[in-house]
Amino acid sequence: MSLQRRIALVAAVVVLGLTVGIALAAAAVDRSRSAASAVPQDRPGPVLLVPGYGGDGRALGRLATRLRSAGRDAQVVALPGDGTGDLREQAKALGTAAKAALARTGAGSVDVVGYSAGGIVTRLWIRSYGGAALTRRVVTLGSPHHGTDLAGLASAIQPGACPTACRQLAPGSDLLNSLNSGDETPAGPRWVSLWSTSDQVVTPPDSARLSGAVDIVLQDVCSGVRVEHGELPTNPLVQAIVLSEVAATPVVTPRPGDCAGLR
Repeated sequence: MSLQRRIALVAAVVVLGLTVGIALAAAAVDRSRSAASAVPQDRPGPVLLVPGYGGDGRALGRLATRLRSAGRDAQVVALPGDGTGDLREQAKALGTAAKAALARTGAGSVDVVGYSAGGIVTRLWIRSYGGAALTRRVVTLGSPHHGTDLAGLASAIQPGACPTACRQLAPGSDLLNSLNSGDETPAGPRWVSLWSTSDQVVTPPDSARLSGAVDIVLQDVCSGVRVEHGELPTNPLVQAIVLSEVAATPVVTPRPGDCAGLR
């Protein structure tokens, strides 16, 4: 082998070694960052429940009562205005409520249950307003993570009657496109998406699927059960699953064999 070819071969080996070394170092940094950003899962704090479009918290109030009866500190978040304004402003209000709950209880993190558009509000807070470091678990209930055709129809036919949050919930909105770009479930909390195939408000219902989350379809747990959108916070099956998912135990996917016990 000529001297020139030997030099070229050595150079290639050096470059390959450096490339592999850099890749391994980057992977180690990524793992370190993921480990550092993970919120401890064995110490549940207060539970915040975020209402859907319109901000009516009465249905979630019943879920909060169920959580309190199980020994959890639970409160429904009051959204600004009538709950139809900019979802980003609602996310900031969630952040204020979370900090107040942590200061009041001395806990290190919160669990958040986001109903319908409240799930989008929760994701915005975690992604853009510092919620990732403060949240242990997120459970979304029938949330239109990829929009709902009803909002798209309303914004197209009667834009004047479709407030800001309505337009933001339309499929392909700037807000949803931005929120769903990259990682849909940022590091920090554990994520659960719970939804029903008989949802007639989030259309199509599988818009509630969230990449990276534990995905729970009610009909996969209890075959034939019919739970519509407005019934999600008050349905006993849904409430039982929520209690399980925000417990100190690991997040799990309930199976058909769990149906009788959950109901």
